Amino acid sequence: MPRRTLILLATLGSAALLGGAFAFQYIGGLAPCQLCLWQRWPHAAAILIGVVALTTGWRGLAWLGVIAALATAAIGIFHVGVEQKWWEGLASCTAGSIEGISTADLLDPTKDVAAVVRCDAIAWQMLGISMAGWNAIISLVLAGIWVKAARTA
Repeated sequence: MPRRTLILLATLGSAALLGGAFAFQYIGGLAPCQLCLWQRWPHAAAILIGVVALTTGWRGLAWLGVIAALATAAIGIFHVGVEQKWWEGLASCTAGSIEGISTADLLDPTKDVAAVVRCDAIAWQMLGISMAGWNAIISLVLAGIWVKAARTA
């Protein structure tokens, strides 16, 4: 398969995953946790890398695509571990206590005291695999496509 086709495939893969994340958020109503948000940034970078690689033809950019795909896969794997309680998540991903928040603030609709979206709670899964798990799996496949693109003459 030609390098340009591989880069296009990897770029479209990241675009599909990022689009899916936004669809789950804005159409499905599933608010993302902090780790979910972090998984989006490398996909955005991979899309940008892919567009630049396709327009300039610079071969070295494919290696940056590999790094972006591996970065989001690594975050996804970490997220799966948090979901499965294999290790602790981030402090920003756990629902804290309402201790220290006054009753007046809790009842005041102008105050933002919304609950933190938990990273250790699986919001959606398919075939027993969470969104973070699917992101990790598909991102590893995309990393392989980027490697193939980088090695193709």
